[in-house]
Amino acid sequence: MTTLTLIGKPDCHLCDVAREVVETVVADLPEDAVDVEELSIADDPALYAVWWEKIPVVLIDGELYGHWRVSPDRLRAALVAAR
Repeated sequence: MTTLTLIGKPDCHLCDVAREVVETVVADLPEDAVDVEELSIADDPALYAVWWEKIPVVLIDGELYGHWRVSPDRLRAALVAAR
């Protein structure tokens, strides 16, 4: 199973948009193909130190996929390739 990690913070418009893209793309993939976890820089000083100026950040299996804006087509291709 592929793990997608979305790193953001509360009240972040780009984070909300990224979450919607992730949810839409994952819904189109086979059930149980992707495990989505969401982390907040507001809850973790180490995450804040690394990612504060790049949120939202998407990691696929712990590797940086992208930040700021998430393209549905690129994300879908990356998740299919990771399987």
